[in-house]
Amino acid sequence: MNKEIRWHQRFENFTKAFKQFEAAYSEYNNLSDLEKEGLIQRFEYNFELAWKTLKDYLEANGTAVKFPREVIKEAFKNEIIKDGELWMEMLDKRNLSVHTYNEEIFNNLTDDIAEKYFKAIKQVYLYLKKNV
Repeated sequence: MNKEIRWHQRFENFTKAFKQFEAAYSEYNNLSDLEKEGLIQRFEYNFELAWKTLKDYLEANGTAVKFPREVIKEAFKNEIIKDGELWMEMLDKRNLSVHTYNEEIFNNLTDDIAEKYFKAIKQVYLYLKKNV
């Protein structure tokens, strides 16, 4: 029962963060560089909350996982995530963005968020929302 409660609580936090991410994403074409830095930060914590919510959801449903790659593989295997390779890419980019600042990486990451990462996180958000 505690695992069920935990994933619901984590999903509430993910929902709040996702709404903020969605607001930034919807204004992508109008964002300054400073605001794009905020978009990257919102991507980073949404990605963290997404995989941790997936972890809690999987555990509440009987699958023990610990690390992000394990969670992504299990979520893909259970058809929660539609594109496992994209999620692995997001994990790598998220890790890179936290430890490095480079203009090319910055521009590529903001483009990737706008073109594909937001949609992948939204897909998982909507899946989990149906299962709360």
